[in-house]
Amino acid sequence: MMKNIKTVFAREFKSYFDSPVAYVFLVAFLVLVGFMTFGVAMFYERRQADLTPFFFWHPWVYLLLIPASTMGLWADERRNGTIELLLTLPITLWEALIGKFLAAWAFIAIALGSTFPIVLTTAWLGDPDCGAVFCGYLGSLLLAGAATAIGVFASSLSRSQVIGFVTALALTFTLLIIGFDPVVNAVAGWGVPAALVNAVASCSLMSHFESLRRGVVDFGDIGYYIGVIVFMLAAAQVVTENRKAS
Repeated sequence: MMKNIKTVFAREFKSYFDSPVAYVFLVAFLVLVGFMTFGVAMFYERRQADLTPFFFWHPWVYLLLIPASTMGLWADERRNGTIELLLTLPITLWEALIGKFLAAWAFIAIALGSTFPIVLTTAWLGDPDCGAVFCGYLGSLLLAGAATAIGVFASSLSRSQVIGFVTALALTFTLLIIGFDPVVNAVAGWGVPAALVNAVASCSLMSHFESLRRGVVDFGDIGYYIGVIVFMLAAAQVVTENRKAS
């Protein structure tokens, strides 16, 4: 099983760097994160040696860039007619899904790791909480993994990259804002039972990321992101099997 996953992973990961898209993505990610941190959040003007404003913008940067990086994972296979060839190889659909997901997640992890000079800058200017920095990166990586799994699922729905992008964008945006305080308060104001509001808000990508961003490691938050990843990949498997059978 691991050999098949590694084969798919290597194929997909290499494909990112076979075109200029990977480099455009990396540059766009660094530029957006840098602009949001130093330009919008006024990192230097705050005169605080912490990375709170840096991590704050990660969900919104991922919202735009991760759907763009995952929209072709299955859509290209369908459009080029290579999905039939892939599924006739001695690998299972689940192995192919995991390999594609891990390749996309690893690519995002490289982009995230490229921001480490910001940590060095902060450490040079002051004495940041290393534990909070670690938790922030862990939360960002898990959030990116969940968004990537959503992108894999969205890409499996159609051979159109545009549909995959829009679907992933809509799903990710919905899962982000359902935990946003203004949205929660607005829904509660409509007379929706508080228990239902809290249950829906607890499914938010944002609320679980906020805990980790503040430096609080809760295995419930980690389990939530793992659950989202497994659920979305399982949904992608069901969709792909049904389309193959039809």
